[in-house]
Amino acid sequence: MSTSVESARPAARPEGDVIIEATDLVKHYPIKGGVLRTTKGHVRALDGVSLKLYKGETLGIVGESGCGKSTLGRMLMRLEEPTSGTLTFDGVDVYSQSGPEMRRLRRDIQMVFQDPYTSLNPRMTVGDIVGEPFDIHPDALTRGTSKRKRVQELLELVGMNPEHIGRYPHQFSGGQRQRIGIARGIALNPKVLVCDEPVSALDVSVQAQVVNLMEKLQDELGLAYVFIAHDLSVVRHISDRVAVMYLGKIVEVGDEQQIYERPTHPYTQALLSAVPVPDPTKRDTRRQIVLSGDVPSPANPPSGCRFHTRCWKAKDVCSVDDPPLIDHPDGVSEHPSACHFAEPVRVV
Repeated sequence: MSTSVESARPAARPEGDVIIEATDLVKHYPIKGGVLRTTKGHVRALDGVSLKLYKGETLGIVGESGCGKSTLGRMLMRLEEPTSGTLTFDGVDVYSQSGPEMRRLRRDIQMVFQDPYTSLNPRMTVGDIVGEPFDIHPDALTRGTSKRKRVQELLELVGMNPEHIGRYPHQFSGGQRQRIGIARGIALNPKVLVCDEPVSALDVSVQAQVVNLMEKLQDELGLAYVFIAHDLSVVRHISDRVAVMYLGKIVEVGDEQQIYERPTHPYTQALLSAVPVPDPTKRDTRRQIVLSGDVPSPANPPSGCRFHTRCWKAKDVCSVDDPPLIDHPDGVSEHPSACHFAEPVRVV
């Protein structure tokens, strides 16, 4: 069954302002074994995910490891081909494009990778790394601007010393390397940046600097972000809307206040109850939710609601019927949640 975030569109955003629309995205990876490498099953990394990204917004994607966050990001970039489903970018069918058409499309959607220590080629200088997009798309350089000058402008834009253009990645700290990765990502003036855990490998103080930089660039360049992370505090700081994933599906989506202040899905409530509370006076009053059991295997997910094996609200219907992602009134606003017994609960 598809999970959709369409109905969570902020009222302030005009109709027709969609930049990315995914419909029923499915990605199954075959499990092969034996001498003949025959297929013995499939890992269901994504199982019917639909979402919309609006121009200039940040959509946060959260969930625990193995839920399909990074697979979704790679699907949006077409680094992975879908098992089924459709993806449009600015109204263009992404998966039907090839050759020069796909190359032009890639200029408008770029990616910032998780690990700044492995996403930069150690044998290339910073100038070569940030300037490589111009080798593939030379028409992206404005007339009269050299590649070297544009690379220096990009480095300065992300808070780096433009005179360090000849240095190598190992000569920089982790935060500086991620800034280099961001400079490479914005080199072609894209409309969307897919950020796959962009600050998880950095120290907390450096995380704040990089997130503040990304917000500054969004305001200046009009970027839209798909921000994939497992750190709920970082996601809350940067996101306009948040989609919560569990075992290949989106289980709840809404704006920042809806998700963090009045979550309706039990899994979202459990995630938020695990967020550290810096104020010691509030620790004893916060509701603690401890889930039983482990996350089921994506190669053999449970029937019905995939969360029912760990949910304290589960009843017989949960093991049979997969709940759709629909609006649930909470007395103040409405946002979609895939739960038969959704109800707003303040956790933090």
